[in-house]
Amino acid sequence: MYVWPCAVVLAQFLWNRRRELKNKTVLELGAGVSLPGVVASLLGSSVLLSDSAELPQCLKNCARSCHTNRLKVVQVVGLSWGHISPRLLSLPKVDLVLGSDVFYDPQDFESVLVTVSFLFQKNPLTQFWTTYQVRSSDWSLELLLSRWRMACELVPLGVFEADKPELAGSRLPGNHSIQMMVITPGDGSPDSVRIYSTLSGT
Repeated sequence: MYVWPCAVVLAQFLWNRRRELKNKTVLELGAGVSLPGVVASLLGSSVLLSDSAELPQCLKNCARSCHTNRLKVVQVVGLSWGHISPRLLSLPKVDLVLGSDVFYDPQDFESVLVTVSFLFQKNPLTQFWTTYQVRSSDWSLELLLSRWRMACELVPLGVFEADKPELAGSRLPGNHSIQMMVITPGDGSPDSVRIYSTLSGT
């Protein structure tokens, strides 16, 4: 199973904020190998791991990660971005949403935000902590964040000691350009998403 560079950076952010995770309910979107979710669980959170309901192998990877790390109380659920499914509707109250490199394909950007927007409506105090690998200066979330009335804060990697090519004894994130973002419910104004302009090269 492959661990993406973004996952290591997000896991480092969780470790830096570990005091905030105790007894929280955390949902990881597009979890795959689930490094951030596993770390959150080990730090005292009640964790739900999710990946596409249409990709059973991804769900198996989530379960395999739980087994490897001896996590017996982590739930694995199938959630497809952009679909308001019965499983999404039945989720418990969530304090925090995680996403590692979920903004991989521009065709999925809005679907991810549709799902996050629904979670924000059910859980107004929830935050979405996500890492993003910059692959093209032509890609931007700014208009979509405004459309879905979200605010975004870009967190400098140095703030949580992630501005290094190797973290936690691994060779990741390497030389990849990774951004750490905290997305919250907003009012859709330009000021609330302006900080995101660094990802689009403006």
